[in-house]
Amino acid sequence: MVEDASRKSGSHVVVLGNEKGGSGKSTTAMHLAVAMLKSGARVGTIDLDSRQRTLTHYVENRRDWLQKNDIALEMPEHYSIERSLQDSVSLNEEREFSAFAEAVRELEGNVDVIIIDTPGTDSYLSRLGHSMADTLVTPLNDSFVDLDVLAELNAETLEYLRPSAYGRMVRDARTRREAADGGTIEWVVLRNRLAPIIARNQRNVADGLEKIAEVLGFRIAEGLGERVIFRELYLCGLTVFDQLSGGGMPAPSISHVTARQEVRRLARALGLEVPASRTGMRVAEDEDTSLAISVSA
Repeated sequence: MVEDASRKSGSHVVVLGNEKGGSGKSTTAMHLAVAMLKSGARVGTIDLDSRQRTLTHYVENRRDWLQKNDIALEMPEHYSIERSLQDSVSLNEEREFSAFAEAVRELEGNVDVIIIDTPGTDSYLSRLGHSMADTLVTPLNDSFVDLDVLAELNAETLEYLRPSAYGRMVRDARTRREAADGGTIEWVVLRNRLAPIIARNQRNVADGLEKIAEVLGFRIAEGLGERVIFRELYLCGLTVFDQLSGGGMPAPSISHVTARQEVRRLARALGLEVPASRTGMRVAEDEDTSLAISVSA
């Protein structure tokens, strides 16, 4: 029942999507949200994964840390959409559509960007979220197992054969969006957790991904590295853009600085900005953490 993907203009919608768990969707979503909040943007977040609720837990952990430590932390306006579990499929979809549409209506025009985290499985809510995207971000670990989510490749030549289930889902979401309001979905695939040493398999994965991109129509961008700091910060609801002090937090390190640079580079690759006329381009505590982002309508 994904019938109407149309919406009012005013907020740029970034959707994190992938039908494979553990790719870094929620970590990427939260770091983009806080990076933009630090720049002065108004940010809304929506969690469509009612089973795992990773982004929701991240936001709740951040709120708890703020209250326990009596510190100032920027917070997104957050919504978590529950999956309906009635016997009727049509009734479930109607209720889920209504809850999601209400969250979007509350945020649309009141924030600069809406960041939506989707479940790692195919569902009505996931398809609905994808069809609302201005920018779809698909994080992938650097392996052929992850590439298989997008498309099937010839094992010998790495030539594209056919789209996999998720590739077809994105294609359908683009079709629905264009039919609903003439809008387009820019698709960006992130190569996450790249090994520091480029091995033969990594080069082959890169070649295969480029061949898939030519057919399915997405851009490839470098994502986030495999860093312990991302896992350490989750329980406190913090990001690499927050000041780390007290509470047993690790001291900032080179890895911490590099992680900030990765998120900053990703934001630029996605074309996210904040109008300087309203925010005055607030600069973070030090030169390294400064981030100027603007939202393209």
